[in-house]
Amino acid sequence: MIKPVALLCKGLLLTAFICSTSCKDNKKAAEKVVPEQPKDQWIAIFNGEDLNGWTMKINGYPLGENFGNTFRVEDSILKIRYDGYGPEFGERFGALFYNKELMDYRLKVEYRFVGETAPGAPEWGYRDSGVQIHTQPPNTVQLNQGFPICLEYNLHGGSGTDDRPLGAICGIGMKVEIDGERSDLFCNPAKVAKTFHGDQWITVEIDVQDGKMKHFVNGEEIMSYTNPVYDPENEFARAFIKEGDSTVKSGYISLQSNSHPIDFRKIELLPYN
Repeated sequence: MIKPVALLCKGLLLTAFICSTSCKDNKKAAEKVVPEQPKDQWIAIFNGEDLNGWTMKINGYPLGENFGNTFRVEDSILKIRYDGYGPEFGERFGALFYNKELMDYRLKVEYRFVGETAPGAPEWGYRDSGVQIHTQPPNTVQLNQGFPICLEYNLHGGSGTDDRPLGAICGIGMKVEIDGERSDLFCNPAKVAKTFHGDQWITVEIDVQDGKMKHFVNGEEIMSYTNPVYDPENEFARAFIKEGDSTVKSGYISLQSNSHPIDFRKIELLPYN
């Protein structure tokens, strides 16, 4: 015969075992739940409706004059077009500036090439454009200055057969270091060659931190460079060299109008400071 006290002890032991097992299971379940991390605070700097916050400068025209309706927003897309240029593109290269000077940040842009190159454009203008960083202030660009002083992430589009890699760093009035060595080349090709044909949407990113820049395409790093300086041999760049200091530390973001139609549907900024 089992005594009541023994039954009570067994009951208490069983309860303790059940509680212990349950607590362990709950702890394991809790460990599997990973708390959600805060997302990066990307800022859309193109609102999908108009050009608010942006200013254009086209060679030969005053700041803010949108000759030929070159820069327009239709169907939530920022479009660069040349249908108002007539039979000759001439030297009417331009840029659309974001109205804020920046230092350290990450920029993300989605773009695609469309249509045909403008009549009378240079041969190199075929499926050519650029996303420009550390650009000179838009109000300092001269009336007849073909291109603003800047660092350009060169955008190329394939012809359908030939390779035309994107992602080169082109220094317009600037020079950079590649692998620790100052380069005298106007354009340094990307280390990883990527060509995209047709009118597919491409995502490019530029990371800018403390004098170090990286180029990405569709999430893959393809190029890096450091320590940009103004080129004293460039007549427009010389104006930004102060007391012998040619270091480039900040500037504006701008988008090229180089003679081939191009669309931008998303432009986002992740500030680091």
